[in-house]
Amino acid sequence: MRGNAIRAILFDLGRVLVRLDIERALQTLSKDTSFTAQEIWSAIQNDPRWPDWQEGRMEPRDWHLHLCRRFGIHMNFEQFRTVWNGVIDLQPVFEDSFLEKLSRKYRLALLSNIDPIHAEHIETTLSFLRFFPIRIYSYRVGARKPSPLIYREALRACRTTAPQTVYVDDVPAFVEAGARLGLRALVFQSREQLLSDFRSLGIEGT
Repeated sequence: MRGNAIRAILFDLGRVLVRLDIERALQTLSKDTSFTAQEIWSAIQNDPRWPDWQEGRMEPRDWHLHLCRRFGIHMNFEQFRTVWNGVIDLQPVFEDSFLEKLSRKYRLALLSNIDPIHAEHIETTLSFLRFFPIRIYSYRVGARKPSPLIYREALRACRTTAPQTVYVDDVPAFVEAGARLGLRALVFQSREQLLSDFRSLGIEGT
């Protein structure tokens, strides 16, 4: 139906538009502690304050102090911020020319579970964000994927309906949540696979 023609594409950030190197960052974070990098990452993901951190109810300096106390980390805030941002590999997955072509035809938006430290870092270092005028960050919305709230906020910001919107994420549970709301949701597995899926949907510029 013409009324459901694709008008917007929502992209997750980590492991879709940029690669993540969690091991590299946490090796530094775990240095001089009694924990391995894997133990720290598992504990962070299960930390009761993790949702508060990703949903904007915790300040960066409080998060730094929380982790330092929990794991016995000896770093000042500036050192911690540098290590924390080391998770993000600044080499993009897609070339600028591809994103620019898409941006001419569709509203491109980021839809990311992201904290304020990482958000500030990507805003000042990732030049391809100029093709993404709409950026939906969990810490600003106060909700994380797979909450319906963050998807609805993305649709509101894009001024589109769910059937008019393609959503790309590497986490199947998040993709399923988007699909339940009617988004044309795709699991990202590789660059080549996504381009093939885009062509199947008739997305121009691929």
